[in-house]
Amino acid sequence: MQTTNAARSLASFHDAERKQESFLAPAERVCLNWLARRTPAAIHPDHLTALGLLAMMLAGGSYALARGWPPALLLVNFWIAVNWLGDSLDGTLARVRNRQRPRYGFYVDHMIDSLGACFLIGGLGVSGYMSGPVAVALLLLFFLLSINSYLATYTIGTFQLSFCKFSPTEIRLLLSIGNTWICFHPRVLAGRYLLFDIGGVVACAMMAVLLAVSVANNTRFLYRLESGR
Repeated sequence: MQTTNAARSLASFHDAERKQESFLAPAERVCLNWLARRTPAAIHPDHLTALGLLAMMLAGGSYALARGWPPALLLVNFWIAVNWLGDSLDGTLARVRNRQRPRYGFYVDHMIDSLGACFLIGGLGVSGYMSGPVAVALLLLFFLLSINSYLATYTIGTFQLSFCKFSPTEIRLLLSIGNTWICFHPRVLAGRYLLFDIGGVVACAMMAVLLAVSVANNTRFLYRLESGR
């Protein structure tokens, strides 16, 4: 019975529309397609997905290591680049090879994204370069935005991959720039504040505004859709 229901569900399933409108999206798309066509046949999308998670774990560990050895911040940049490769290329590779598994891919990718965020922001929170409360607030808002995005995907049928021209790729780039700067200038404003605390508070404020606007828009759209207005 369960197998039959799953088969019926698969037959009626329609993948959500993906909206990716970030600054780097056009160049990233070209780069990923180029890489996917040249990826050895022995490498599968699942291998890249696992690589992305491993890279986030090692990035978080490198942040923790930076507490006593600041050059580890530059090692974080390397793992962030590896994470981009694994996290971004897996779906492109599946599409190029026509081996898409939209439900499996959506579920696994975003569970791994959530785990990766825990490792990365958790490592940042114990690194000494961001205070614990700011890291907790950042992680909480990340999860709230993620939940909002996943609920909108289910109820509206559109998967929003970027907000205000920013996607995970732009965030990785900004984080890498911050890591490089902070390796040599750990504090700003007369040495009183941590750079990542300032950046974290700004990011939290922006994420809170984006969340409020998105929730309001989605709620209004669904209300009008189902009340016939």
